[in-house]
Amino acid sequence: MSLFGVRRHAPLPAEGRLPGFDGAAGWLNSPPLTAEGLRGKVVLVEFWTYTCINWLRTLAYVRAWSERYADHSVVVIGVHTPEFPFEHDADNVRRAAGDLNVGYPIALDPDYAVWRAFANQYWPAIYLADAEGRIRHHQFGEGEYDACERGIQQLLGEAGVDGVPDDLVSVAAEGLEAQADWTNLRSPETYLGYAQGRNFASRGAEIGTPETYAAPEMLMLNQWALAGEWTIESGASLLNGAEGRIVFRFHARDVHLVLGPPSPGTSVRFRVLLDGSPPGDAHGLDIDADGNGTIAEPRLYQLIRQRGSIADRTVEIEVGAAGARAYVFTFG
Repeated sequence: MSLFGVRRHAPLPAEGRLPGFDGAAGWLNSPPLTAEGLRGKVVLVEFWTYTCINWLRTLAYVRAWSERYADHSVVVIGVHTPEFPFEHDADNVRRAAGDLNVGYPIALDPDYAVWRAFANQYWPAIYLADAEGRIRHHQFGEGEYDACERGIQQLLGEAGVDGVPDDLVSVAAEGLEAQADWTNLRSPETYLGYAQGRNFASRGAEIGTPETYAAPEMLMLNQWALAGEWTIESGASLLNGAEGRIVFRFHARDVHLVLGPPSPGTSVRFRVLLDGSPPGDAHGLDIDADGNGTIAEPRLYQLIRQRGSIADRTVEIEVGAAGARAYVFTFG
């Protein structure tokens, strides 16, 4: 028997009881759900936060499972536990859920109460619970989609549900949901605040106070720099001047940056250059071929998606208004 066959039929161990969602501050797409009320259902719980590229790349699969198994006693619940301050705002989560077509129940967890109840530590994280309310499988991070879906099928079989499909969903994920080009991915998630920041190349860094920075002419791979008047805050870089630049030397197909406008309801224009020129066909979803984009709400923006061979390159973001914030680069 193949290794896949062994994994498919091997019993899933019991990993404790489904903790429940009593600590949720509210719900989207559903009235409040409880562990007791979910008895008799197979439950998939995924922890997420809407700017997380790792979660975004799982979304197509979780959405497909929610749709495919909805008539087979499966309930999918997304627990939104925020990473950045603006993700605590329920209206921001509601807008993001609509934009991203997250139609299954969402438990809002701004105080990390559900996160702590599950003893969770990751975005994304998936927990599968059986019809008796026992957690039987978990998955941290991306990948292992076949194992998760086989787990759903096995738990439905144990519950005596008839007509459960025995094949796997076919997902053609696009846009932000497309899987990373792991073969060519050599740049790590990089935060632009002092609490988690690394590889900062501008000289004279002053933590938490306004400073005028200059970007070096050359950056080593995975270094980043600022130019203009910025304050490096705990979780972000805040533009103080009327315009400023962020520069990163990267090796990846995709470049994403979490950006926020000065305040709700405002917008900021920005421009992206790739090796000093407009990106052309390498532009991402949130800019045009000339590199122009607009920060209209706090979220993840896709700046670059390369179509050809991948090499070390430099991306430069010119931001055009004081008060804009840049939080974290991610790559794909």
